[in-house]
Amino acid sequence: MALASSSRLLHRFSSSSLPRPCRRRVPRPRGHSRFAVRWEHRAAAVVVLLPRALLGGGFQDADAAESDEEEEEDAHGVLRPLDADDVNLDLHAPPSGPERWDVLGLGQAMVDFSGMVDDEFLHRLGIQKGTRKVVNHEERGRVLRAMDGCSYKAAAGGSLSNSLVALSRLGSSRSTNYPELRIAMAGSVGSDPLGSFYRAKLRRANLHFLSKPVKDGTTGTVIVLTTPDAQRTMLAYQGTSSTLSYDSDLASLVSKSNVVIVEGYLFELPHTIEAIKQACEDAHKNGSLIAVTASDVSCIKRCYNDFWDIVTNYADILFANANEARAFCELSSTDSPMSAARYLSHSVPLVSVTDGVHGSYIGVKGEAIYIPPPPCVPIDTCGAGDAYASGILYGILRGSSDLKSIGLLASRVAAIVVAQQGTRLRVQDADRLAESFTLHLDNLEFCSDIETDHVSNF
Repeated sequence: MALASSSRLLHRFSSSSLPRPCRRRVPRPRGHSRFAVRWEHRAAAVVVLLPRALLGGGFQDADAAESDEEEEEDAHGVLRPLDADDVNLDLHAPPSGPERWDVLGLGQAMVDFSGMVDDEFLHRLGIQKGTRKVVNHEERGRVLRAMDGCSYKAAAGGSLSNSLVALSRLGSSRSTNYPELRIAMAGSVGSDPLGSFYRAKLRRANLHFLSKPVKDGTTGTVIVLTTPDAQRTMLAYQGTSSTLSYDSDLASLVSKSNVVIVEGYLFELPHTIEAIKQACEDAHKNGSLIAVTASDVSCIKRCYNDFWDIVTNYADILFANANEARAFCELSSTDSPMSAARYLSHSVPLVSVTDGVHGSYIGVKGEAIYIPPPPCVPIDTCGAGDAYASGILYGILRGSSDLKSIGLLASRVAAIVVAQQGTRLRVQDADRLAESFTLHLDNLEFCSDIETDHVSNF
């Protein structure tokens, strides 16, 4: 479904005359309402037992096994070994892809190492619980050595890839009559085995990773440590390939994409802000919808002016959690996320603010719609916001103009991911959610045709 062809989806907001919330923002050089939406109100993971396999460069030879919904245990209950294809890919020309992409994500390509630890483990290593920290090679090695002997999973991760995999699975559902969504990602991986692993896992999730590997580069990793209270602590190692270059290949991809998503973590990488600006400028010229993820409070604080330059001049959609939204607005921790959503929506056409078990808010034109959370027993909160963003994007791409329904879909996607171990929306859950949302949209259209009031039960 081409985004620009949906008459139910697109129209222009009038520019807001209300003052902007932040004094330091870069003045907006063009009309705020250029392109907006009409509103009525685990990819295959690998269980790795020995961190030393990575530390010694022996990841390719690790005693690993696949455990994913697409690759179940065999008849004898023995997990099949890691496929040679996972680490020996053709690292040259990416697939040509379709004439246009529904969604192109620009983000960090990171391999996640996720494991369950207790509070004592974090205290012993001097790691502050619930934070995200950028670490060097030595610090990463120290943590992985401390995890030696523990079970943990390796997956093609990164915040944006979590959202794109979920979106791809929602958009590939066999339970709807919609055409399959075409989802792609561009980023930076090395020519090392971890880079090959990353590309293979996204390919298996029907997500096309289009960037060529960086010669002699090392792929970035994130260690995700989850404690029994479902809190996550992240240690990011950016690797030598952590950069984004805006070359002719990437410019061509941007020009052929209906939606371009920029991951906020890119802002903290060296020399990437100009690439982000060029990508957003080209996306704007081609009439693409532009979304930005806030990613992390510390990232916002370090790159505050760059964030606001991109968000206020280009973004049609901003994804943030409550703390990130408050950081954008320079509000205190006592201010409500609803206030932040309202404030931000004077500068961005659509603002999505999540607040964990308290629900979420969708801000539009100075107003905020509250989305109640579905019942959920959290097991692992890692990836909740990523999953929520996929639900918002899916609703938009399927042509819905009912903000409440889109928000409820997004909260259901997030709740399913939070209630499991791992960050990825499973295929069977995606099918069920997509089918339910399609039935809901059909019911709305039917009720509209016969001019009756409709109460949403979605």
